[in-house]
Amino acid sequence: METNRQKAERNFMEKRYNCCQSVVCTYCEKYGVSERDVFRMTEGFGLGMGGLMDTCGAVTGMFLVIGLVNSAGDMDQPLLTKMDTYEKLRKAAELFREKKGSVYCRDLLTQKGPQPLPCCAECVETAIEVLEEMGLDSR
Repeated sequence: METNRQKAERNFMEKRYNCCQSVVCTYCEKYGVSERDVFRMTEGFGLGMGGLMDTCGAVTGMFLVIGLVNSAGDMDQPLLTKMDTYEKLRKAAELFREKKGSVYCRDLLTQKGPQPLPCCAECVETAIEVLEEMGLDSR
């Protein structure tokens, strides 16, 4: 059986998904969301938010997975889990930063050339690793 890390790597290296798509689409089937819809929604989040070199797409994907897993999804009580989700995002960012030195694409993109770049593949792997460490990949 394919692990989440293997699936994310395949999404990035073989399927040529961007870094955000690679992370989020890893969990679509598990959480019952359409991979096609998620793929479409996250298309612009590569290269640090549409090439702006801001927050790394893998980090953004990690944040999206945390929201998907942690949110109560109660639209009548939207504050029910919001602060807990925010705290989990901050913790995930801290863990990612400890491992990679930054959460910003402009700092993490250490190579030039067409995708898939090894430095980006490492960020995808790190995002999955953080989700695993936080126990958010197994709910």
